[in-house]
Amino acid sequence: MTILEKSIILPPHYEKAIRSIVTTFSESGFECYLIGGSVRDLLMGAPAYDFDFATNARPQQVMKLFKRVIPTGIKHGTVSLLFNDDATYEITTYRADGKYVDGRRPESISFSDTLEEDVMRRDFTINGLAYDVIKQELIDYVGGLDDIDRRIIRTIGDSIDRFSEDGLRPYRACRFAAKLHFTIDSGTFDAIGKTLDVARLVSAERVRDELLKLLDADTPSVGFEYLRESGLLDLMIPELARCYGVVQNKYHMYDIYYHSIYSCDAAPSGNHIVRIAALLHDIGKVATRREGDDGDYTFYNHEVIGSRIAKKILSRLRFSNEEISRITNLISNHMFHYTDEWTDGAVRRFMRKVGVENIDDLFMVRFSDREGNGMRGGLPAPIGKLRRRMERVIEEENAITVKDLDIDGHVLMNEFSITPGPVIGKILNHLLELVLDEPEINERDILLEKAREYYNGEFR
Repeated sequence: MTILEKSIILPPHYEKAIRSIVTTFSESGFECYLIGGSVRDLLMGAPAYDFDFATNARPQQVMKLFKRVIPTGIKHGTVSLLFNDDATYEITTYRADGKYVDGRRPESISFSDTLEEDVMRRDFTINGLAYDVIKQELIDYVGGLDDIDRRIIRTIGDSIDRFSEDGLRPYRACRFAAKLHFTIDSGTFDAIGKTLDVARLVSAERVRDELLKLLDADTPSVGFEYLRESGLLDLMIPELARCYGVVQNKYHMYDIYYHSIYSCDAAPSGNHIVRIAALLHDIGKVATRREGDDGDYTFYNHEVIGSRIAKKILSRLRFSNEEISRITNLISNHMFHYTDEWTDGAVRRFMRKVGVENIDDLFMVRFSDREGNGMRGGLPAPIGKLRRRMERVIEEENAITVKDLDIDGHVLMNEFSITPGPVIGKILNHLLELVLDEPEINERDILLEKAREYYNGEFR
């Protein structure tokens, strides 16, 4: 055990609450330490937002010490404390875990009286550091401080045992490597491939959450490479794993897999919709790859096929319908080819097809695609021209959807004495097609006359 006098600078917004929590425990005769990822991040000078505490107080005793406590995981000794800053702080009683039977949670736990025993059940050495806020002492039983200095991800104890207990831990190792710019220890990495049967048991929701956390890293490609090399990518996104080694054509430096993960790197880290779209934008190329007469490869309609494959992937990972719709929309439209010959009507139709609210995301996917190409970068000049034309359309408030028309379904129902139904939708869409080419006719009286002509010609 290493005890090191260490002054950690607590975030000002959370400092009062953190000190109040540990002081309450201390004055009541209990131990209480800040532990886990927040200690690691604060030592590294990184922002910390989630603060976990370990204590020898039992959950019922903790609930008596504080007024606003939620028994979020009381079966495993964890309660959540709500403080005045509206943040939530997890308090967990020292414990030892029993046998793991489902690859995720221990079948039973037993409370213990020592911090050391609690630390030894945790995942990685860099997450096993504890901090005594009152004494300003760092407590290290597992060499975590050295591993932070060495920038190493290493399990606490035997790696196969740790990964056999919890199948999510191998995913976390890959994610931490990307987030922290660390290297996974060789013994720890080797154990991942030997425990894939346990990782296979992790729920799709948990895997999705790890994917989203990985996408927050500066360079997710580091994590994806560890996932691929260990075999985890075959469990998470096998369609992406199959892209490895699939050569593209003379316009690309990298194979489909590396192009995909480097495109993901180039996408903005704060926008997981764009990052996933960039990661999967060429997922349809494996299925559409054909060799031409010149010996080079083509990938016709890969965006259409890719959109369908991406939908299956995202559905399997339990993404929401809205997220799936937005991501597949970006994938299916990322191959647009703008020229100066586009009419204003064509620009408005493109905006309608993509959705005005999705245009910026689509341009970011296109930018990421080119950055991940390895041979070119940035957006080509024609796309800059298209953006300016779109901005002009928006400034002129031209109709892009039926909601922008100066007429609605109620007017049509009164005019033709018909009830709500497909006919109303067909009329409105017909009017929109006219307005996309001639925005100046977007006036109620003109549209009503056009509607009469269409209705009498199609439905009478």
